[in-house]
Amino acid sequence: MTRRFAFAAMALFPAVAMAAPTGQSMGAKIADATEIGDGVQAVGADSFAGVKVDFPDGVTGYPDIPYQTLPGYRPLKLDLFLPPKSFAAAGPRPLIVYVHGGGWMAGGPRRSAAYIDWPKVLASLAARGYVVASVSYRFSREAPFPAAIQDVKAGIRWLRARATTYNIDPKRAAIWGQSAGGHLAALAGVSCNVAALEPGARIVPGTANVETVPSTAAGSDTASDCVQAVVGWFGIYDFAALARRASPPPGAPPGPSADNLFLGCPAGDCTDQQRAFASPVTYIDHTDPPFLLMHGSDDHTVPEAQTEAFDAALRAAGVPVRKIVIPGVDHSWIGATPEATRDASKLALREAVDFIDAQIGDHSRKN
Repeated sequence: MTRRFAFAAMALFPAVAMAAPTGQSMGAKIADATEIGDGVQAVGADSFAGVKVDFPDGVTGYPDIPYQTLPGYRPLKLDLFLPPKSFAAAGPRPLIVYVHGGGWMAGGPRRSAAYIDWPKVLASLAARGYVVASVSYRFSREAPFPAAIQDVKAGIRWLRARATTYNIDPKRAAIWGQSAGGHLAALAGVSCNVAALEPGARIVPGTANVETVPSTAAGSDTASDCVQAVVGWFGIYDFAALARRASPPPGAPPGPSADNLFLGCPAGDCTDQQRAFASPVTYIDHTDPPFLLMHGSDDHTVPEAQTEAFDAALRAAGVPVRKIVIPGVDHSWIGATPEATRDASKLALREAVDFIDAQIGDHSRKN
């Protein structure tokens, strides 16, 4: 019946519009040249999947690699930067995972503070022998806490599960984030083996005729999400210490405050338990990895007191930590002049890279 309807419909249109070219039709030519997999799950090695970007010094970038595909959500992706092939002889490479900011509701893996070309910065790290990944995560209007930290941990596990493919040393991983990403990086650093914050088990589709794929790479369930170093830039570390508000600060878009939305209580009625559950300070113990904490003294978005108190709590637990407060700059290292912003941004970058290099770089194995 469908085919009869289709032929009848064709008769209603002018012949000039519906006429097929002589010989083999366009559709036939395209169909004949098209590859077909054994099932829906065989799809994935498409023309866009192999896109790569060549950076200076032999670095290869792979944008938008899916690392987690949960039913009902957009695929979560990361940008990956691989070091020059010359480093292969030195053995598996240390891993840096970057987590972007944006109030848990904005931003992206290619943005950080006032750095014009953040992928270029990450590629410059890869040029020094690091495997570098910049991860996305579910935003607070998609899924409230603990979704974002589960996603970050899923990214770390995915990378470790693919360690052989990307020549990653699973014993040397650092995480680094700013603002909301600083919170998530710190939380990942202190919550190693905390079951309530772990990503869900790998989901494998049961049928071959539905357009779903495994939720993550094989081996991710058994891979570790622990890290060996943490850099936090102007992050939130204790939600209980934040001034409680039911709406955003002046100048922000109307609606729930970013922290309340993230915690899953947009009306501002978050319980003490909800605030503690999402706060890195809750999970500190003496086994945590070394931390570098940095903040601007004039930060009007996240109080400097967040870094001060977290630094004190880490020290009290015996965790190695270094704190740097950059005077005269606001959130995202924004200063009173372009020159002040530039100087603070370069200082922060230098300190972060040197700290990571000291903790997981090749020379760190000789100490």
